[in-house]
Amino acid sequence: MNHPFHPWCGRELCFVAVRQTWGEDRVFFTDDEGRLRSLPRAWTDAADVDPVVALAAGRSAFRVEDLLELAELLDRLGRAGEDGEGVKEIMP
Repeated sequence: MNHPFHPWCGRELCFVAVRQTWGEDRVFFTDDEGRLRSLPRAWTDAADVDPVVALAAGRSAFRVEDLLELAELLDRLGRAGEDGEGVKEIMP
C-alpha cells in the first residue's frame, strides 16, 4: 500500500488480480478475514511510475498538473465567496 494518507500505508496485501472496474484500474486482494477487497491501483505499488515524479527524483513535492488543479479550485472558491455563496465569516 503506497497511498500516504491511507491507514494501510506500508502494509503488504495478499494480491489476487488487477482489473478495470468502476472506470479505473483496481487491485483486488484478500483482507485478514479472507474477504475479497479492492483499492485503486494508483494507491498501490502496482501503479505505473509517474514520469514527473521519477524525473524530479525527490526535488519537487508537487506535480505541475496538481498545482494547476489546486489553483483552479482556489479560484472557484474565491469567486463563490464574492457572490455570497462561499464560506461565511463567523464573528464572535
